[in-house]
Amino acid sequence: MRLLPVSERDKEIEILVLRHQLTLLQRQVSKPAFSPEDRFLFSGLLHYLPMDKLRQLILVVRPDTLLRWHRDLLRRRHAAASAPKRPGRPRTVRSIRALVLRLARENSSWGYRRIHGELAALGFTVAASTVWEILKEHGIAPSPERTHTTWANFLRDQAGALLACDFFEVHTLTGARLHVFAVIEHATRRIHILGATAHPTGPWVTQLGRNLLMDLHEAGTTAMFLLRDRDAKFTATFDAVLTDAGIQVVKAGIRIPRMNSIMERWIQTCRRELLDRILTSPTSHAARIRGVLQRTSTTPHPQTGSSPPTVAQTEHHPSRDHPP
Repeated sequence: MRLLPVSERDKEIEILVLRHQLTLLQRQVSKPAFSPEDRFLFSGLLHYLPMDKLRQLILVVRPDTLLRWHRDLLRRRHAAASAPKRPGRPRTVRSIRALVLRLARENSSWGYRRIHGELAALGFTVAASTVWEILKEHGIAPSPERTHTTWANFLRDQAGALLACDFFEVHTLTGARLHVFAVIEHATRRIHILGATAHPTGPWVTQLGRNLLMDLHEAGTTAMFLLRDRDAKFTATFDAVLTDAGIQVVKAGIRIPRMNSIMERWIQTCRRELLDRILTSPTSHAARIRGVLQRTSTTPHPQTGSSPPTVAQTEHHPSRDHPP
């Protein structure tokens, strides 16, 4: 706007003066520094001139440098326009993700390498790492862990055929310590209190096994396995009595109480909710239960006259506040 009213003679004089100033500055500065704005201005104004005209001008840069600046400017503009809106690689197509999940669920022994190979055979181009990321995102474990059956899953699947037994101690008001033998049915959580004594012996435990078989027969329970620990009170005769009845005895691992976790949990609940309150609550209900536990340690079995009978068969509901 300033140069519009200026005459041509004045413009030529100003151009000569500016060219002379530029010559002086080139003598003092060997390599001038240009900011991005300077490069934008030079390349935007001078790229319209042909190469022969550019070579006649006295510039601080070469004409080839101006053209390179202009090419870089166009390249950055196109790169910014074509850049993806989301960073990183594009998301895998939804149909391919669904196919990967289907192959993993229907073929539990296939790992991500095998699934990647099957996709390649079907004509889908996808990286093996992408298949692994899809499985990991949806919480699908590797193939060895998917085919492995855990102990908790085994107990859940075979609950209808499982029994578990264990001994736990009861302290009476007189200071006597009784050993109570209990059996739990995994499917119904029914508890069989078979007997209590101060001095458990092998024959006594064997007779309790016979009493358990009679209780199961009367209740119509069909069990195939009995889970017990490695207590010395369980003799080979006890195992033989159950084996003859079609119940296989399964021994828990050494120092692995979680293998018999259902029985261990019921014992903790019985102690916390029932036995610990019996010793401190002088009620009639507590007195009746103490009497039952004391009588079972001395009362002979009505059929054999040597071992205690089954005292109680009650349903155990873990959700209730006071289990029987």
